[in-house]
Amino acid sequence: MTILIIVLAIALQIFLSAKKVSPFISLLVVAILAGLFLGMKPGVLLVSIEKGVGSTLGGLALIICLGAFLGKILEVTGAAEQITSTLIRAFGIRNIQWAVLLTGFLIGIPLYYNAGFVILVPLVVTLTRKTGLPLLYIVIPMAASLSTTHCFLPPHPGPVVLVKAFNANMGKVLLYGIVLAIPAVIVAGPLLGKLLKNLTTPAQDIALTAATVQHKTLPPVAASLLFALMPVCLIALAVVAGHLLQPGSILQTILLFIGDSVIALLITVLLAMYFLGKEAGINIAQMMKLLGEAIAGIAMILLIITAGGVFKQVLVDSGTGSYIATFSSKWDMPPLLFAWVITAFLRVMIGSATVAGITAAGVVAPLVTAGNASPELMVLAVGAGSVFGSHINDSGFWMFKEFFQLSLPQTLRSWTVMETVISIIGLGGVLVLDAVL
Repeated sequence: MTILIIVLAIALQIFLSAKKVSPFISLLVVAILAGLFLGMKPGVLLVSIEKGVGSTLGGLALIICLGAFLGKILEVTGAAEQITSTLIRAFGIRNIQWAVLLTGFLIGIPLYYNAGFVILVPLVVTLTRKTGLPLLYIVIPMAASLSTTHCFLPPHPGPVVLVKAFNANMGKVLLYGIVLAIPAVIVAGPLLGKLLKNLTTPAQDIALTAATVQHKTLPPVAASLLFALMPVCLIALAVVAGHLLQPGSILQTILLFIGDSVIALLITVLLAMYFLGKEAGINIAQMMKLLGEAIAGIAMILLIITAGGVFKQVLVDSGTGSYIATFSSKWDMPPLLFAWVITAFLRVMIGSATVAGITAAGVVAPLVTAGNASPELMVLAVGAGSVFGSHINDSGFWMFKEFFQLSLPQTLRSWTVMETVISIIGLGGVLVLDAVL
């Protein structure tokens, strides 16, 4: 009966999504109905909802908002454009795929997928015109980089939520995530792009070039790269300090403090706001207006994540997570593989990578609590499963299709295959790390 209720809850979520109901509303409705049918008393259910909101936003709201603001600063000051132009000049036309791949990776670390995608679309279209190369040959490496950073690397919402859910070490997740991301993005990017070289698509020149932002002057290359990578560097520095420096020393305390995700992003935002803003001639009043625009742009993302957290908490508090976790032993399946399978199933059913990851966290969390799996590798296993088999119930699927005017079969052959390749390679990498570490 428990499994039937979960299946019906997921089916209801799919039905409401098909009817264009906001995921924020539909997830709340599904969570409440699922809780009631799973036997939770109304009073207990209300407490669970409140707990889900608090636990989800507690360690997430500041990171998402600061990350959105940093992305906005990089966009409007021309830092993102400077990074892409510099890499293209450095790599040359023959290695254009690798230039786009690295550009997408660097841009994808601090920016959300949608923001990075919109920024890079004009670049890949311009490159197609100048080089005469097929559009998908250049586009796939860019999309693979953005998607890989989105599912594996903090400070993106999915990994951050999972780090908190499994009580994992943020720095270790970041380092392990980079190790997994490198082979995943190479295979799903340049190699897959070459296979899709003959897949032609009409160009949507007017719509794409309209998204281009022209900057009179661009910030220095060094400054652009510095502020794009500063949060990652500070977090990585804290990991090193935690292992190499004497515990409790002043230097270690300072480095651990500034390497906290929130503090690292805050420091980067403040410095970028001053130096990049000054270089671009943007005063403090204009910067604060940009802050409002950045927050407005991710408000619905925060609400959807919160509703997903409520659904997850209902599954946990109702005992459903523990019940499904017992399947790991019944199926004789390793915990990390089990987590990937559950997340991949939810991803295909629900569509949202973030919601699939959050929901799966409630299901597999008991495996981590019981000490059956590494928290950091569990984060990455769920992250890998969260991008599996993207199709028509995923907004990213439609964004990719419409921007590049692909047919539905072409989008399935390109976007869906790319996402699935990233997912499978990510799983393989997690299992290898589990055997080695």
